[in-house]
Amino acid sequence: MIKMLRTFFSFCPAKRKNQFYIAIILTVLMGICEAAKLPAIWYMFKHIFDGNFTYKTIIISFLIMFIPVCFSIGFRYASTILQCDGGYSTSAEKRIEIAEHLRYVPMGYFNNNSLGYITSVTTNSMEQLSDIATRVVMIVTTGLINTLIVVLALFFFDYRIGLIALIGVILFLLFNSVIKYQGKKFSPMKEKADLGIVSSILDYVLGISEVKSYNLYGKYSKRLNDANEYGKKVYTKAELCMIPVQTIQTYLTRLIGVMMTVAAIKLYLDGNNDLATTMTVIISSYVIYAGLDSMGTFSALSKIIERCVEKANDILAIETMDIKGKDYEIDDSNIELKNVSFSYDKKKIIDNVSLTIKDKSKVAFVGPSGSGKTTICHLISRFWDVQEGEVLLDGINVKDFNIDSLMENFTFVFQNVYLFNDSILNNLRIAKDDATIEKINEVLREACCDFVFDLPNGINTIIGEGGSTLSGGELQRLSIARAILKDSKIVILDEATANVDPENEEKLMAAIDNLTKDKTVIMIAHRLKTVRNCDNIFVIDNGKIVQSGKHEELIKEDGIYKRFVSERIEAVGWKI
Repeated sequence: MIKMLRTFFSFCPAKRKNQFYIAIILTVLMGICEAAKLPAIWYMFKHIFDGNFTYKTIIISFLIMFIPVCFSIGFRYASTILQCDGGYSTSAEKRIEIAEHLRYVPMGYFNNNSLGYITSVTTNSMEQLSDIATRVVMIVTTGLINTLIVVLALFFFDYRIGLIALIGVILFLLFNSVIKYQGKKFSPMKEKADLGIVSSILDYVLGISEVKSYNLYGKYSKRLNDANEYGKKVYTKAELCMIPVQTIQTYLTRLIGVMMTVAAIKLYLDGNNDLATTMTVIISSYVIYAGLDSMGTFSALSKIIERCVEKANDILAIETMDIKGKDYEIDDSNIELKNVSFSYDKKKIIDNVSLTIKDKSKVAFVGPSGSGKTTICHLISRFWDVQEGEVLLDGINVKDFNIDSLMENFTFVFQNVYLFNDSILNNLRIAKDDATIEKINEVLREACCDFVFDLPNGINTIIGEGGSTLSGGELQRLSIARAILKDSKIVILDEATANVDPENEEKLMAAIDNLTKDKTVIMIAHRLKTVRNCDNIFVIDNGKIVQSGKHEELIKEDGIYKRFVSERIEAVGWKI
């Protein structure tokens, strides 16, 4: 139990940790107030059995009990508020900390770990931590401290009764370790069940279009049902295994209470204690373990807290890229790769690549799928760090930049656009949070997003998660508007026009022209229209540059580029 508290407190931010420490101090004071009831009970019994019970006795007994009770209520209220705020705030702040940490983790981490796992940690684990931890820490600390203080108070009445009560507490804690062990056994299975359910739901929801298109309801519903069924079995088995152990623990505490009562009566019959002391001890035997009972009920959950903290710390311990560079402001956006190599999971993706991209030039990467085009762009923008060679921006190694200052120089437009479940205005202000409404309207026009002005709420329209209420072409143009607003020196277009329909193509190309004016442009493209006017075309194959030059030069050479162009021309001329 102490280990759980220590683990949780070490996980809490400093401010929240102090809240819990103050709450524990208040809990100690509350325990002292609770223990103060015993003298009031003894005083009342003493006067009753001595035959001088008067109104004065009642008033004094009432005051002895009433004043501590009032303070106890105040201490309990303040302690509860502090612990609730500390628990929920810790969870919220750690979610933000994890999100910030993941910003600087190499992209390879997200390939190795499923979206379900990351989602499970940031949602399920943090939710359990905020909900369970708050209650468990509060109940555990209150139950244990109050019980120990009452046990200590019993020593003042009779040390023998105090010893029996103390032995009961020790036995309870020892038996409680068995419960924790039982909880530990089921912890991995519960994590597996949680992860399986989250992953299955995400897989089903994110792939719902494919499920509908290929009539996969049965197959994917079965996966989801199997995950739910496994979760039900694990949760049920865990509960059924815990209930007997917790029941025995409850009987143990009750047995200690009976032993205290028997011992008190025996001491009275032997003439060692008066009747007032005996009655006080008997009453306390019924209430002394109430706190421990509550604590025991939640003891199995302590292992969940430890595991939630462990999983969050595992993510926070992931090695990030070195982000503590300098805040450079570049004059020109010249880019140079010198003998760059990069491997992913022992597979070499980029093999000794050297190239130069001049300031305000337009270049394209062309090549077969999986040849390394996107990886080169990721290395240039430092989504990954090169393993050999170096990437220079305006003559400065990108590793020497502070990561945020480096990102100021890049704008990305991806094939698959993601917009947040928020207003169009807020989605655009991600690029520049202080942008005026006039500037927002200006970039919307430049990106050919006139459709926004026809929406019922204009730029304040909520567009749904992932931009689900808009068409693909509208999403793409909004992403270009956001990129125009950012106004970075370098624009990377990752197959941004790959899935454009003829209706949107003209507007999209006009938007891209406005975006790329006076910029250094790097594009990954499969369309002849988007590459033929580039200043330089790099043909990538198996992680190497196999051809480079302008369209007019490369079309005359036998090789990948000529085949690429021929295939595109044939595709355009092909008719049913």
